[in-house]
Amino acid sequence: MLSSICLNWVLLVLFTGSTASESVVIGDVGQDVTVPCHYRVRGRNDITSMCWGRDKCPNSKCSRPIIWTDGWRVTEQHSSRYQLKGDLQSGDVSLTIVNAREADSGIYCCRVELPGWFNDQLINHKVVVKKARISTASPHTYTSEQTSAPGSTSESSPTVTRTWPLVSASEAPQTASAPCSGPSDCLDVTANLQNTSVSLASQQHPEPGLYIGIGSCAALLLILILALFLT
Repeated sequence: MLSSICLNWVLLVLFTGSTASESVVIGDVGQDVTVPCHYRVRGRNDITSMCWGRDKCPNSKCSRPIIWTDGWRVTEQHSSRYQLKGDLQSGDVSLTIVNAREADSGIYCCRVELPGWFNDQLINHKVVVKKARISTASPHTYTSEQTSAPGSTSESSPTVTRTWPLVSASEAPQTASAPCSGPSDCLDVTANLQNTSVSLASQQHPEPGLYIGIGSCAALLLILILALFLT
């Protein structure tokens, strides 16, 4: 009976192995993503080997390993994009994914090999690398508003757009002429203006000769009348 219990316990340990903890790491495409992993180092004898793999931690080693270290330096490296930038000798074996891509998303296993049976430290990380969000907000439209005086309760008046009717060139009042194209044109315009002023003045003020002629006719008529009376 005791032997069967021991056998079952050994089989259970062999098949289940060490218990692995899990965490989630979220990063952005194009950025460096750091997947944390540490173990305790009290002295030089505690420094040990470890590995990173692209899958859940198996019973031993790492599935699809991407980087290995003997505790002092990196011994194997699947790609230069996978780096250990922490202080290895102090137990910082965090994985840095340089210039992360969407394809880097998935499960990563950090396995620290500790002395003894089934003593390895196992951590499964779920890494999610997503694209950065692009803002699609429409541009703001700014409109001017008429602000009422302080203390006034009236609302700002709405903006009114007026459309003026088109006027043809023949209907438009001739209030101004085009600029002179040359000195001769300017002289002609000046002469025309002077002639117009003289004609207007002559219409408003008749010449004195007209009054002299009328006076002479009246005097002759008066002399004729007196001559008839005398004869």
